[in-house]
Amino acid sequence: MPKKREKRVNTTDFIGRARRAVKWLLPGLVLKRWMVTSGIGLILALLGAAIWADLGPIYWAIEVLFWFLSGITTFLPRGITGPLILFMGITLLILGQSKSFKSIQQAVAPDKDAILIDALRAKSKLNRGPNIVAIGGGTGLASLLQGLKRYSSRITAVVTVADDGGSSGILRKELGVQPPGDIRNCLTALSNEGPLMTKLFQYRFSSGTGLVGHSFGNLFLSALTAITGNIDSAITASSRVLSVQGQVVPATNADVRLWAELDNGERVEGESSIGKSLNPIVRIGCYPERPPALPRALDAIKDAELILLGPGSLYTSLLPSLLVPEIVEAIQKSKAPKLYICNLMTQPGETDGLDVSGHIRAIEAQLASIGVSEKIFKYILAQKEIPPSPLLDHYRSRGAEPVRCDRRKLVSEGYKLFLASLQSSKITPTFRHDPRSLSLAVMRFFKEYKKDNN
Repeated sequence: MPKKREKRVNTTDFIGRARRAVKWLLPGLVLKRWMVTSGIGLILALLGAAIWADLGPIYWAIEVLFWFLSGITTFLPRGITGPLILFMGITLLILGQSKSFKSIQQAVAPDKDAILIDALRAKSKLNRGPNIVAIGGGTGLASLLQGLKRYSSRITAVVTVADDGGSSGILRKELGVQPPGDIRNCLTALSNEGPLMTKLFQYRFSSGTGLVGHSFGNLFLSALTAITGNIDSAITASSRVLSVQGQVVPATNADVRLWAELDNGERVEGESSIGKSLNPIVRIGCYPERPPALPRALDAIKDAELILLGPGSLYTSLLPSLLVPEIVEAIQKSKAPKLYICNLMTQPGETDGLDVSGHIRAIEAQLASIGVSEKIFKYILAQKEIPPSPLLDHYRSRGAEPVRCDRRKLVSEGYKLFLASLQSSKITPTFRHDPRSLSLAVMRFFKEYKKDNN
């Protein structure tokens, strides 16, 4: 019985190896063409050198080959010599190729369980993915990025830098750096490093004088900012450490401070105070006015095939990036589809009573305040109706409601609405967008858009 089982295992292993070998012949790797090109180049180089030397090396090589073959066949017949040399050649070829692929695997797929061909095909697929720009901040943007990296490696996260609360606020005040919290979340969401490194960046100190409440990633980014001189260089260095798939870019390198005007005429200053306001928010602004955008952000928007806004806190995560006029202008000029991803629930003190129409009206009002009259985000992705549950009752007890969607109203106003189940199918302690469900809905929208516009 053990021998039969061992034979069955060997057969299965052989079939698996054969299938993996066939995968190398499938299109899309862009590997075979360059191997063939290299082979042709080597032959041409040798031929050119021989012609330059008046064909002497070719004659010498043929003479040496005939001398060698005649010498071998003098002692051993062709029936033995031929198969023996053929076997040696094939053995050396397989050995050389396997060692080469093993070296490539250590660089591309260091995980012992990873299969090189599968890793290369996955990387090739990601490199052919759409060029996506996601604008926003907070946990909503991080969830979106975590899902999108399954579909593309050409992702740019344009992150708001207006946070002034918690660890980010303290570091901003005491060290004079831009708030690193949202940037850290996006970097870890796009990281391809092991879970240990990601957990390290997200680790929050629970004890220690002066360290309580700070995350390691925030301290790391702040230290790098001091060393390199600016947050953009610090992000680039951190991206290499975390092996980030794509890029994270601050919306501006200015020291931005938010203010909000309430419907009673009162003005509230500071991002952390805006969400605590008791009266509805009319509009927001910032000091300094019209902050400059980073060139990398503008270049990414210019080359984008898909531009996403949200999900995230409407007034403190999404609209702050639209206070940068150059970013809004770049979005306007882009021919890529612009999709607004609405939140699942209202946020007490910030979006009380707002439905999907209310969210999009707030965005348009904010754009109108800086001179933009057209509807930029005509496509909207929203949550299907959330079924009753104890978790929903818990949120309602705290003043939050599901964001209602009046489909007819939005369509009549010229918007194109896409509804999907964006929350996790698993039972979770919070209502948040599920990275897989959200990214799948976004990619379905993109495919449908391309199909309708080709």
